[in-house]
Amino acid sequence: MTLRSALLALLSSGPLTGYDASQRFGASVGFVWSGSDSQIYPELRKMEAEELLVGSDVPWGSKGATKTEYALSEKGWEALRKAWYEPVTYGPTRDPARLKAAYFEVGTNGDARRHLRAHIAHFEQQKIQSESMIDELKAKTHPTLARRLERSPKKEHERIVAFKVLAYEGQIARAQAEIEWAEKGLKLLDTL
Repeated sequence: MTLRSALLALLSSGPLTGYDASQRFGASVGFVWSGSDSQIYPELRKMEAEELLVGSDVPWGSKGATKTEYALSEKGWEALRKAWYEPVTYGPTRDPARLKAAYFEVGTNGDARRHLRAHIAHFEQQKIQSESMIDELKAKTHPTLARRLERSPKKEHERIVAFKVLAYEGQIARAQAEIEWAEKGLKLLDTL
């Protein structure tokens, strides 16, 4: 999976300008895939050049200016389907929290506690965000989901929502496991 895959998924709910794609990315697929503005805008232009997207000028501002709105082309839909058909390729592990934990002896127990508490705080926040997202998905109030449902047959709505909820339930399960791991580390420090 790549940033391109995430952008194709986002745009499958309907056309967006680069600005709108960037804003919605963070509040949608950004929970499960990271991408900065400096990556998103060039990738959109590259995808348009490769005919995965069709760009159209839309009015912007009051002086006749325009900006580009991107929509998936048929080639883009094919790329999206292909990306979801292929199995996930797992890359090598890069886990800064585990690397740091493996060498906590380099610092003090206080340093280790600080890192573990920060880890817990980070994943508690992720858990809260994912729970909030699930609430919006189930209520069908999330803007990106609402756009997707408008363009989808009613008989597919339950399926669409269920898969999105499943993804965020996975985020919650991962966050809970990370919190439990860090709490175990804090207990270990109490015994050392």
